[in-house]
Amino acid sequence: MNQPDVVLYGASGYTGKLVARQLAARGIRFLAAGRNGNRLKTELGALPGLGGAVYEIAEVSADEAALTELLRGRKVVYNTVGPFMQLGEPVVRAALAAGCHYLDSTGEQDWMLHIQRTFGRQYAERDLLLVPAMSMMWASGNLAAELCLETPGVDSLDILYVPRGSTPSVGSTLSFLRMCCQPQYRLDNNELVRWPAATSFQATSPGIHRTLDCLPWSGGGEPVWFAEDERVRHCETLVSFGDPNAMAAVLDLTREFAEKYAHLPAEEQEAATNNWGHQMAASEPPRDDANVSRTIVSCQGRGLIGGITAVLWGNCGYDQTGVIAAGAIERILRGRHRAVGFASPARAFGARPLLSEWSEAGLVAFEVK
Repeated sequence: MNQPDVVLYGASGYTGKLVARQLAARGIRFLAAGRNGNRLKTELGALPGLGGAVYEIAEVSADEAALTELLRGRKVVYNTVGPFMQLGEPVVRAALAAGCHYLDSTGEQDWMLHIQRTFGRQYAERDLLLVPAMSMMWASGNLAAELCLETPGVDSLDILYVPRGSTPSVGSTLSFLRMCCQPQYRLDNNELVRWPAATSFQATSPGIHRTLDCLPWSGGGEPVWFAEDERVRHCETLVSFGDPNAMAAVLDLTREFAEKYAHLPAEEQEAATNNWGHQMAASEPPRDDANVSRTIVSCQGRGLIGGITAVLWGNCGYDQTGVIAAGAIERILRGRHRAVGFASPARAFGARPLLSEWSEAGLVAFEVK
């Protein structure tokens, strides 16, 4: 039997297992890769929904040479191992060297800007896709924005994420603490402009009466994707988890970071947020419960004399990541991707086809009004 075309790097982690489950459901063979082979065997062997799936396990060191050898001859790698600014670059370099499409689950805006500027052109020249944040955050806002942009004249996008009732995984916690403390950008009149550090904002959401405390939460992926899109002049993204105490606690940490760590070398900054992350999330949370894990992602689009709103009503945000990741991988295997180089989920695969993936799984419904 030929080797699997798909590599799931970080398959034993919280998000990795959800992607593995979705690949198995589609009958897609994959190589479950990571730094600890025993952990991979244990975690995947005990994973409900993976019985009968065809997959192999590979322990691989995190250096570029070993990863290049692992990816050689494969078609696509999906990377879940973060924080991505700390751990992701060898995977991107290896995928490029091996001629392999690259997708990941990042939420880190600075990582997205880094790989766009460093590797985007090289991926395009090799007809390879480079799609970070192929996940609930930030694909949801990208897809909602594309619904608004179907209306002629819309050039401004105001995006809000409200994922409530979901506990962040260990990897997500490490990532979001570092990205909330690093520079965060929005698109203002075709320029990426930095949000003020350690500052919260307020917003209102469809379906919620209370005013929500929000943070840029890295700035989101959407300003990066739309910065070079001639249709869009303004784009900003805010996030609220709905719990004012939790949002205040994260805001306090960003203020402490600005006071004590922002002037230190990058390695010391990363160590500080990693330390906070390990204190906050010592073990993985239970899987999202649809009865409590509800997501709202809205985009208000407007032009000179009109506007439109798209709302994505969903549940189980991490499961949304598993479904959309597997859907993207399947489209690459079938040669149905629409772009090469650095691309948003919508540009790479189409907004409505990706929304259909979520709708058919019972995870997201959307409306435009």
